[in-house]
Amino acid sequence: MSHTENIISIENLSFGYRQKKVLDQIGLEVPTGSIYGFLGPNGAGKTTTIKILLGLLRVPDNQVRLFGKDINHFRIETLKSIGTMVEDPSLYDHLSAIDNLRNSCIIRKIERKRIAVVLEQVGLTADSHRKIRSYSSGMKQRLALAQALLPEPQLLMLDEPINGLDPAGIIDIRNLLIDLNVNHGITIFLSSHILSEIEKLCSHVAVVHNKHILYQGSMDGLLNNSKSGVRLIVETDQPEKAKLLLQKAYPVETLGAHRIVVHLSDRSVTPRVASALVEAGIGILLLQPDNHELEASFLELLKSN
Repeated sequence: MSHTENIISIENLSFGYRQKKVLDQIGLEVPTGSIYGFLGPNGAGKTTTIKILLGLLRVPDNQVRLFGKDINHFRIETLKSIGTMVEDPSLYDHLSAIDNLRNSCIIRKIERKRIAVVLEQVGLTADSHRKIRSYSSGMKQRLALAQALLPEPQLLMLDEPINGLDPAGIIDIRNLLIDLNVNHGITIFLSSHILSEIEKLCSHVAVVHNKHILYQGSMDGLLNNSKSGVRLIVETDQPEKAKLLLQKAYPVETLGAHRIVVHLSDRSVTPRVASALVEAGIGILLLQPDNHELEASFLELLKSN
């Protein structure tokens, strides 16, 4: 499969069910090597878009391209390089993880030697002979990812991969996806409505709402899109000294005994704040953007459209 700058391209795509339009002239460009978050409220068209990308829903020619090729004319070829997890994982509870993966290998004509490799990748080797009915939700999700990894995909498409998981399961899946992207070179396209996880995981993001793409680009670009700017939390053992220093250049407010909040125009200013504190001999215990940044940017986008 040839390398292209954008592994997924959608151009002026509209789609509807009977009389109801779901997508209206949307465009997407997913860079090769990215973790791309497709973000939007429930019912915004995220799952429909993924089904279109997989060729499960028919669209006109030359509007959807994967690996630089039209999905309508090269569907079988492109699907060989894609791993998918859409809606509920297709697992047999009465079988073990190994038997589930063996079935997948038979159906997809994949060599069985891949089973040991993917079980190791998702951390299920030690539990591979257990029946799936005894697995936690997080383990079942990891097994579903193992299924998606069987064909050695260049691209993973995941629909709400952390939905319904407990905090430990969410962390496991997050770390696994980052590892697959960074250490195995897999581009990941995932849909979600869980803002906090998208912010921690994704390098790029698109926001879909009311049939349209409201934003697409880098995660930093979306975070800097907020009209209210960026709230930078600073924890230090000298909060009063830090506040006096920084309020000469930025609005600053106190947040608890050892924290202050610095209001910045955008994230690019953060290194200046850190340098100013270090040069003044003020110890930095914590320096991070407010966790509600993405939520603020997201809500502003929805309100403005």
